[in-house]
Amino acid sequence: MANLFWKTQKATRALLDKPFGSEDEFERMVFSTSELLKDIFLLTRQVRGGNKAGIPDILGIDREGNVCIVEMKNANVDADIIPQVLHYAFWAETNPDSVKSLWLECADKPDDIEINWDDLGVRILVIAPSIHRSTLDLVNRITYPVELIEVKRWAEGDNAFLLVNKLEPDVAISRRRPVSGARLYDATFYKTERNSNSVDDFMAYADEINSLVKKNGWNLEIKFNKNYCGFKAGFFIAFGVGWWNTKTFGLFVKMSKAEAAKFRPKPDDYSDRWKEAYYEILPGKTKVKDFVPMLSYAYQRLAEGR
Repeated sequence: MANLFWKTQKATRALLDKPFGSEDEFERMVFSTSELLKDIFLLTRQVRGGNKAGIPDILGIDREGNVCIVEMKNANVDADIIPQVLHYAFWAETNPDSVKSLWLECADKPDDIEINWDDLGVRILVIAPSIHRSTLDLVNRITYPVELIEVKRWAEGDNAFLLVNKLEPDVAISRRRPVSGARLYDATFYKTERNSNSVDDFMAYADEINSLVKKNGWNLEIKFNKNYCGFKAGFFIAFGVGWWNTKTFGLFVKMSKAEAAKFRPKPDDYSDRWKEAYYEILPGKTKVKDFVPMLSYAYQRLAEGR
């Protein structure tokens, strides 16, 4: 059994392991704690539709326009969960109209997510307190992208502490066999959808920011996606470069609107939903060095859990 201690300057407190009392409580916690799935707009719980066998616990749409099947189990799970979520994924992929109806019914849905209903991508997330590592072997052999996430809770008085762990393939296994279903987003892919010269500039700015990250020793990983390149620590993004349309792109930085107002240059736009400040990048004119204080602040903000 694991023990968790909260050490402050004044005292060290032993936290009590506090398992979720029911699957419903587990689901409600994830559904109401948006920080756990920050890039996903959650549509609804307990989706019922079509003639599919079983029902996904939570359905969402991520920033890439993929439908996200979120399956939650308040129990230890193993590879037996995979056939179940594959049924859900197949339903979503073959019934885009049902997913579209749920999307259109949402009054507060984001207006900056582009969804291709004729070619709907599907992403699977399995969330449980404990997931057997052998499940990764099966995940690596299927075509849908699957994320395995462990969530455990400790308590100290009225405060709850959540430990979130995303299972990753063993390095030796990943070198022998790339993860199935993981599309490669690079300059070649971007040039199929974007202006070729703009893609070259986009990649150049992403590389320059990545060099800055390494130079400063920031514990961030560069991750290319369909519509943006993010610099992440685990689940969370500190900042990145995102496409605005086929030709233009900009820097986005995770911070509050009030925090962004303290820096120069001023943001060109701000998203209250994603808590991001946006700055248009003008190739040849925009200098990454001008954003170093801002990027440093965003990294420290993320590192301190703010």
